[in-house]
Amino acid sequence: MTSASPPSQRLRRAARIMAGGGVVAYPTEAVYGLGCDPLNGDAVARILGMKRRDVAKGLILIAADPSQLEPFVLPLAADRMAEIRASWPGPNTWLLPARSETPRWLTGRFDTLAVRVTRHPLAAALCRIYGGAIVSTSANQASRRPARTALQVRLALDEPPDMILAGACVGSNQPSCIRDGRTGRMLRA
Repeated sequence: MTSASPPSQRLRRAARIMAGGGVVAYPTEAVYGLGCDPLNGDAVARILGMKRRDVAKGLILIAADPSQLEPFVLPLAADRMAEIRASWPGPNTWLLPARSETPRWLTGRFDTLAVRVTRHPLAAALCRIYGGAIVSTSANQASRRPARTALQVRLALDEPPDMILAGACVGSNQPSCIRDGRTGRMLRA
């Protein structure tokens, strides 16, 4: 599909691909992400293979609003949730307690799940059109620099995603910070 296609058509196509078990690369605040249906174990396994990433490390989910994350995580005390919600939307990833039914291919070896409400307009629109949270892991092989352009996505992976939703990474030059939701402690700046 050409970049001249209206954004809504491209977004609907990307959402259909993910709903059908495919993988889409898309821009976020800092880097391109690889996304898929978080409940599709085959699609997640494909992303992990593309990245050469160990399933034990867990993954991040992004959403357009906090309600899209509720099926995956448990709420914390009101004061903790107020701090977390105040940091969203934006490049702030929080580790929250995972629901017991949240798949291990998302949480890895942890009892928490990394979640973020994105401020990136294209990524947020993709979540809205898809109708829920999506996997968001950097588009690169493990231990290599994350892709910041559509061309870098093509060059970074041995196996290409099913679609690259072209757009600019805006808002930050660094991947999102990661904090422990229970304590507020910074784990990655």
